[in-house]
Amino acid sequence: MRAASAGAAAAVVSGIPSTVHALVTGRDVFAATRAAGTLLPGRRHRPGVAAGLVVHVFVAAVWTGVLAALARRHRLGAGGGAAAGLVIAGLDLGIAARGYPTIQKLPRGPQILDHLVFGAVTGALLDRPQRTDQGTTSTTSPGCSEL
Repeated sequence: MRAASAGAAAAVVSGIPSTVHALVTGRDVFAATRAAGTLLPGRRHRPGVAAGLVVHVFVAAVWTGVLAALARRHRLGAGGGAAAGLVIAGLDLGIAARGYPTIQKLPRGPQILDHLVFGAVTGALLDRPQRTDQGTTSTTSPGCSEL
C-alpha cells in the first residue's frame, strides 16, 4: 500500500514541469499526455488524452514497483529517487520512445524534469517512516529491526 500511495502521488505531481513549460511557452498542455497514448498497441499514429492517461498510470505503476524494490534494499530518499528518475528518463525517452514520433517531438528538457520529479517524490515517500497499528513508526531501512 505504501508503494501504491507513493507512486500515485508522484504520478500526479510529475507532470508539473512539462505543464508549466507548456503554459509559459504557449504550447498545448495535453501534448505529452496525448503522445503517451501512442504507446498503446494500435495507437502509434493516433494520440489521445484518455489513452495517454491509461499509459501514464501503467508506466508510473511499473516504475514505482521498480523503485519500491530498490528501496527495500537501499534507502533512496529524494536524491536517490531523482537519480533513478534520470535513469528512467533515459530509458523512457531515449530507448523506448525511439519508434514514436509524437513522443520524439516533445521538448526534452521538461520531459526529463517530469521524470526527475517522479523519481524524487517516489524516493522521498518510500523513505518515510511507516505508521504501525500501535501508533509508532517503523522504517524499512537496512539494518533496522522492529522490537
